[in-house]
Amino acid sequence: MHKEECFYLGKIVRKYSFKGEVLIKLDTDQPELYTEMESVFVDSNNNLIPFFIEKSALHKSTLLRVQFEDVDTEQKADDLIGLEVYLPLNQLPELEDHQFYFHEIIGYAVEDIHFGKVGILKGINDSGAQTLFEIDREGKEILIPLNDDFIVKVDKKNKLLVLDTPEGLIAIYL
Repeated sequence: MHKEECFYLGKIVRKYSFKGEVLIKLDTDQPELYTEMESVFVDSNNNLIPFFIEKSALHKSTLLRVQFEDVDTEQKADDLIGLEVYLPLNQLPELEDHQFYFHEIIGYAVEDIHFGKVGILKGINDSGAQTLFEIDREGKEILIPLNDDFIVKVDKKNKLLVLDTPEGLIAIYL
């Protein structure tokens, strides 16, 4: 399994018990969807390694308490702290038409209802306090906050993202 075929589910943040249980901080709005998993892939040195789950339960909203097979000591659990957890893309829950996953809209054409054609969506930066659309316009990068109020339409059939941004926001990049 390659990382391109998977989605980021979360990160192993700490041990939970002396029996090897760990807590995974889930990166999802619906953590309850991930309590019945049979296995996950753990990224260790850029290799996705399957880990089978003996039992799991939600712990304080977005934390998932997990007991992996063959991880039965504190030392084995320590080795997993800080590692990222992935699932295959085919395990993503279905979304309604107006909703999208970040990876789905990369490459979409971006238009603004006032400005017109903006460019091509090259990425989504969610590393800061504000998530940003990264748009390429003929070699120039335009950053637009990912704000639900700015999104007019996501046309999956035509691979088009239509925005309504504040006046002058796009122009400051040009």
